Amino acid sequence: MKRNIIPEIKKELIYRLAQRECREDDRPLLAYREMNFAINPISTAEGSARVQLGKTDVLVGVKVQPGEPYPDKPDEGVLMTGCELKPMAHPSFETGAPSDDSVEIARVVDRGIRESNMIDMKKLCIEPGKKIWIVNLDIQVIDYDGNLFDSATIASLLALHQATVPASRFGLGDDFRMPASSWPVTATFVKIKDIIMADPTMTEELSADARLTISIDDGGHVRAMQKGLKGSLTYDEVSRAVDTAQKLTLDIRSRLISGE
Repeated sequence: MKRNIIPEIKKELIYRLAQRECREDDRPLLAYREMNFAINPISTAEGSARVQLGKTDVLVGVKVQPGEPYPDKPDEGVLMTGCELKPMAHPSFETGAPSDDSVEIARVVDRGIRESNMIDMKKLCIEPGKKIWIVNLDIQVIDYDGNLFDSATIASLLALHQATVPASRFGLGDDFRMPASSWPVTATFVKIKDIIMADPTMTEELSADARLTISIDDGGHVRAMQKGLKGSLTYDEVSRAVDTAQKLTLDIRSRLISGE
C-alpha cells in the first residue's frame, strides 16, 4: 500500500482537535467507533466473520485441510494467515504480490493468536509425524478507513471460534469444532505529535508519527505488541497504552463472546 500524503493543514486540524480532546467524528480520544459483525456470512468456508468498524469493513474466512506437519512440531497442526489488500477497498491498494502492509497485518493477527495459545494445536494432529490439520486464515479487506489491525483480528477470532474441522469430508472421522479457547483481542493506538488516540481513522493514521498495536488475552495479559511508523513512544506512553488496551479489549471481548 502506498502511504498517501495529506495536506499539512489537514494534519494540523486533526492535531488541534485532539488538543481539545475532540476528533473529526466527535469521538473521545480513547473511544472506538461503532462496531458491527456478522457470523458465518460465507457458506463455503469452515468458519467466517465480517466486521465493520466505522467505515472499515473486513471479511475473514477459514479453510481447513489435512497436510504434513513441520519437522520441529510433528504432533501439532499448522496455522497459515494471509491478508489481501485489493484496489476495490481503497485506491492506494495495488494488485500483485502481497505488500508490506498486508504482510504486517497478517503477522500481527497471527502472532496474537499464537502467543496466546488460542488454538490447541496438538488437537489438530491426525497422526504424529505424518498428518495434521492445516488451518488457513484468509483476511479480505472490503473497505478501508483506518485500523485494519483490530478489524482483522476481531474478524479472525470470530471466524475461528465458529469454525468446524471437516474430518468427515476427508474420511478422517467425525467433524469437530475448532479447539479455540480464548479471545486475544488487539487495541491499536496512534501518536500524533504528543497525543495518543485509539482506533484511528485513515486520516488519523496518515497524520500519525507512531502506531502501537497491543494484543491482550482473556486474563488481561499482554501477549504481543507491534510498533509501526517512524516516530517514537516513551515508556510512559507505552505503559498508559497497555492500561487503556486492557480496558478497551475487555469491553470488545464481552461483545464478541455474547454475540451482541
